[in-house]
Amino acid sequence: MNAIEIKGLSKSFRGMYAVDHLNMTVPAGSIYGFIGENGSGKSTTMKLLCGHLVPDEGKMKLFGRDYTDPGVRVRVGALIENAGCFPGSSVYQNLMMQCINLGIENPDEEIRRVLEIVRMEDNASLKFKRCSLGMKQRIGIAMALLGDPALLILDEPINGLDTDGMRIMREILVDITEKYGCTVLISSHILGELEKIATHYGIIRQGRMVMEMSAKDLEGRARVFTSLRTKDMNGAKDILKKKFSDVRTEGEYIRVYDVDDTGSIVEHLMKSGHIVSEIRKNKIGLEEYYIELMSGKEEK
Repeated sequence: MNAIEIKGLSKSFRGMYAVDHLNMTVPAGSIYGFIGENGSGKSTTMKLLCGHLVPDEGKMKLFGRDYTDPGVRVRVGALIENAGCFPGSSVYQNLMMQCINLGIENPDEEIRRVLEIVRMEDNASLKFKRCSLGMKQRIGIAMALLGDPALLILDEPINGLDTDGMRIMREILVDITEKYGCTVLISSHILGELEKIATHYGIIRQGRMVMEMSAKDLEGRARVFTSLRTKDMNGAKDILKKKFSDVRTEGEYIRVYDVDDTGSIVEHLMKSGHIVSEIRKNKIGLEEYYIELMSGKEEK
């Protein structure tokens, strides 16, 4: 079963499409990375799924049922923009108020459960205004987890976090899916971090879906390249460009794309008097793949 199925979804503002006949499929149990530049329609799509906006046309299904079905709406938790907490109240008090809003039975037990998931069980008495940005983001996720939702919708939850904050957030999101069976739809501009946890991706541009793929699909599509260093980088690059079709300078390395045999590269340079001091084989990551796709270099 799919957690989300979207067909022909559109939403316009003042005659301009923010979401333009979007099709999208999020498998149940996945961490779905929703990717696109600012203004591409990610946040609008999420707000439509959450019922914060009304679509102009199209269909949205959650776990096989219409997204307006009350029985399925209670299975959705979301963090869009910010947690919406009261600064002068404690973490516990903010969560208790949300429990009351949601009509949750045994709120003390539920608050303990979600605080443990987000690694904040020792910070219940801390006032929200004294929390770090990373803690505030985790509190927002804790609020979204109240009621044990089957689908969690998160808009840019790791932006602005430091390295440790992003690591903790990654661990939390993986736990949510692996231990609790929750599906996560997450948008982020930090593609290197998203690549570490996402099982599926959707790339959106100008309100339309450009491509959907699994992490395994990305692995298969990612171009192979060989990175190398020599004493005379410019001279070596000129020599390589005469034999290989795609040779570029990337930072302090020369990259030769789509060549499996690294030995042939070394041999070709040695014949011209260039000694390779460092060489390694790799594949492009999500960020580079995205850039190539958006620039039209990657075939769709």
